[in-house]
Amino acid sequence: MDHTPVLRSEWLKIRTLRSLPGALLALFAATTAFSAIAGVSETSAPNFDPLFTALSGVVPGQIAAVSFGAMAVSAEFHPGALRLSLAAVPRRGRWFAAKAAVVAAAVFPVGLLTASAALFVARAGLGAAADGLGAAQQARGVVGCALYLTLMALLAAGLAALLRSGVATLSLLIPFLLVVSFVIGDATGTVAGFLPDKAGQQVLHTTYEGTLGPWSGLAVTALWTGAALLVGGWSLRCRDA
Repeated sequence: MDHTPVLRSEWLKIRTLRSLPGALLALFAATTAFSAIAGVSETSAPNFDPLFTALSGVVPGQIAAVSFGAMAVSAEFHPGALRLSLAAVPRRGRWFAAKAAVVAAAVFPVGLLTASAALFVARAGLGAAADGLGAAQQARGVVGCALYLTLMALLAAGLAALLRSGVATLSLLIPFLLVVSFVIGDATGTVAGFLPDKAGQQVLHTTYEGTLGPWSGLAVTALWTGAALLVGGWSLRCRDA
């Protein structure tokens, strides 16, 4: 079965919905700007990690990636929109898989570009403090950052399919990322390392402590994302359009 027309249709939706390219632009701008600021202000911080400092802009920047994933799906729940989509693609699982694939295809290259730019501008500010970073560490950080942002966008897409609302999805995820993960997470010890954001961000560190490494941490985030997509897909199949 040819999936190209479905993918092309979903790609066209992303290109024509103004808020979605705007979210990707915000992802690039916010991540790069915050990494540049960190590069000139955190070299004397305790437990200084040059790679995480250079890519630390992803922590606030991920909000834009989450917003992109949530809005890409929640736009379908405007009156009549989902019925039109399903009239063209009656198999709901196939349609949702195409939606997720297009979200990933849009976020991943922007994530690569964003991480590369953030690393470049932050290294300029860090100066000699970043001299110890090897090429392999930087490549792992850039690719891992792009994968992490893609997984977080897909996590939001899955939740948006379940909740049928971009506002509800962002009202859940943004406090989680900004409050639960940093405040409550720090108080729960090793359990916090298995939260979707904390686990995935292991790949941004030069060195790491605890149970998870860079790629196993991303695998944990991928499990969270897979669960969200499965639940979101189940909700689409079981509920009226």
